[in-house]
Amino acid sequence: MAALFESEPGEVYYGRQIEVLFERDFFHWITARALGELARSGAVHSTEMELGGATRVRFYWSRKSRYWRRKAEAARKLILEYSEPAFCRGLGHHAETMFTAALATVGFVPRGEDVRSYKGIEWTETGHDLDRVFERDDVAYGTEIKNSLDYITREELRIKVRMCKTLGIKPLFIMRMAPKSYIEEVRLAGGYSLIFEWQLYPHGYEGLALRVREKFGLKVDSPRAIERGTMQRFVNWHERTLGRSAV
Repeated sequence: MAALFESEPGEVYYGRQIEVLFERDFFHWITARALGELARSGAVHSTEMELGGATRVRFYWSRKSRYWRRKAEAARKLILEYSEPAFCRGLGHHAETMFTAALATVGFVPRGEDVRSYKGIEWTETGHDLDRVFERDDVAYGTEIKNSLDYITREELRIKVRMCKTLGIKPLFIMRMAPKSYIEEVRLAGGYSLIFEWQLYPHGYEGLALRVREKFGLKVDSPRAIERGTMQRFVNWHERTLGRSAV
């Protein structure tokens, strides 16, 4: 990770950005710990800046960087654009809409939104609900769709898995990214994790997505539809669980 700062000594990075850049190799929390150790040792410099209210963002930069403050301020302004609460809510709704449409194209029928009960069985342990329930071939899936740069929390994931078990349906987590340990928990519960990796921006925000990609190197895009290959991975798994080949 130190090599990142050595190769780009003039750049300023923020914590979540680095976590996402390294997420194919390390869990986010491992990267966060490594960044903290680099900063404490003096190998890199670090500071926090306010985003708004109580929200703050931590920046990191090489000791060789001369104009870090100006670059950090420019980065902070861009982060503010895609951290605005209404936009963040829109990200979640947009992904739910896109994947509902995509699942329908491969035969999965939506049976409910914000679901807490299914076929007469109700979840009462907490106030949580499932984003959607889909059915195909007499198999129902309690579906959670996450379109954020960070992971779903382990607590929420486990609650949603328990919900599905209580309701008698299979868990389906559609997530931008998740650690392998989460994916294994879902698998052991008889479910599937569909990882789509690129954060989905709503239509009309193509320009913002481009600026975020160019500035931070983050995987964000504003496609018209979910790629067929993404959905085919889930279809193939679904068919295998039924003991037949996908068409």
